[in-house]
Order: sequence, then structure tokens, then C-alpha cells
Amino acid sequence: MKEIVLITGAGGSVAKALAKKLENEYSVRFLTRTKKHENDFEWNIKNQTIDEKAFENVSHIIHLAGANISEKRWTDERKKEIISSRVDSAKLILNTLERKNIKLQSFISASATGIYGAITSEKIFKEEDKKGNDFLSEVVILWEDAAEEFLKKGVAERVVKVRTSIVLSEKEGALKKMSEPVKFGIGSPIGTGKQYMPWIHIDDICSVYEFALKNKNINGAYNANAPQHTDNENFTKEIAEVLNKPMFMPNVPGFMMKLIFGELAVVLLEGSRTSSEKLQNTGFQFKFPELKPALKDLLAKN
Repeated sequence: MKEIVLITGAGGSVAKALAKKLENEYSVRFLTRTKKHENDFEWNIKNQTIDEKAFENVSHIIHLAGANISEKRWTDERKKEIISSRVDSAKLILNTLERKNIKLQSFISASATGIYGAITSEKIFKEEDKKGNDFLSEVVILWEDAAEEFLKKGVAERVVKVRTSIVLSEKEGALKKMSEPVKFGIGSPIGTGKQYMPWIHIDDICSVYEFALKNKNINGAYNANAPQHTDNENFTKEIAEVLNKPMFMPNVPGFMMKLIFGELAVVLLEGSRTSSEKLQNTGFQFKFPELKPALKDLLAKN
């Protein structure tokens, strides 16, 4: 009999791709706001309601739920939504499992390299490094604390926190937003262009979750980013080369990004490198360790 894996954040591209990757070896279920399929179970984080049938005989939970950080301006209301979608959702799951006296083999939670703060520096951040003190780092700290409660309360045998970088996908996200202007010859770096962009191919982030699921020696936090580092200017140039398009436009000024996006602009204008050495030392191997092959693979699908 297949072990049951429950995935939250069913609408996201990572959840969909991960489910396909796992479905041959595991029985996959989803927690979702609207039931569309037989293996969907409804929940409402705001109302703190959940279909408890989702947890019957469940062995693992992969917690990917979370409002998109860069989708809307960071109003006070939006900030609360960003935190609640990650933290209150985890609490709802934990409280339900405690009440039903269900024990998990593993609770694997999405996290983010934003825990180190939205800054541009020459430091390459490792898992044990000091956390930042801005909104992004606050979100991730609360997110990871909520995951750790599963271990503290004895609800999960182990907890893994996958500190995800920018996920490159052909369907949505940063790559789609950056490649569209380049296709029309108007692609350009943002701000100084010197801000680093830790990234990971969607196939690799799904493999990280699968690896964490299958390897019981994986515990705690891991940076999930490709080994090759790049900055915004080089990233944009690489897209242009892969698409065989010229780059004539000057850099988009930082002040313009701040006018358009407000406080959210920091996500686009700042960035530091993060090390995935800890993950690689566990035996994990990247399918796409370098940017150009990753871009060729994804942009060829568009």
C-alpha cells in the first residue's frame, strides 16, 4: 500500500509538478480552497475550517501554501495575508493533527532564502548565518517557527524547511515576467543590475522535496538554489542570448520600481548569494546546476 502524502498550496506550479513526480510511488492528496478532484480536500484558513478526512492514514505533509510575495503591493492588509497564509495554515494543520492524535513521519515546509534579508552584499549566506530584520525575513522566521512546532509538539518525527530561491518555470513567476520584454527587444536589467538572484529550476525544486521525503536523515533547514550564482544583469543577458534577442534598453531605474511597487520593490532591487553546499553534502544532485542550460530547457517550452 502506498504511503499518503498531503500537499498544501495545490494551485501553485510547484505543487502540480511535484504531485506528478510523486504519484507513481505515493498516494497524493491536496488541501485546497475549492474541491475539483477526488483527491482534493477543502480548507479555509481565514475561517480555520478543514476537511479532516484529508488526514486519514496520512504519513507526510508537504506544506507549500502561501500567498505570492510579489503579486501585489505590500499594504498592511497584504502583509497580514502573506504571513497568515503561511503561519495560520500550519497552525490549523497542527491543531487538527493534535486533536485527532495523528503522528506524521515528516512535515516538510516551504521556506525562503529571504530569511537572510533583502540586501545586496558580497556575503554568501549559509543556513547557520544571522537572519535579517526586514519584512521578508520576518515572514520566513515566523513560517519556520510554525513548522518547528510540529517537532516540538511531537506531531512529526522530523521537520524539513526548504529555503527556496527564485523558482524558474516556463508557466509563471520571475522567468516569465523577465523573458516577455526580452522577446520584444525591450528587456533590461533592474536598478543597478548587480543584485544577486539565487535561482532553481522547477524540476530541481521538486526533486529537493522528493529527496527530503525519501531520506530520513534530512532534518532542519536547507538552502535550495542552484550552485551557479548570477546577478540581475547577467540573468537578463542570458535570457536575451537564449532567445537570440538584442538588449538595447538601459537599466530600469530603482526609483521607478519603487514608484510602481512601493515597499515590494526591494524584492526586485536587492539580493545576495546563498549557498546550497549543505544540501549537496547530503548527496542531492542538481539536474540544472548552471543557468544557461536551465533557461534553454524552459524557454524552449514556451
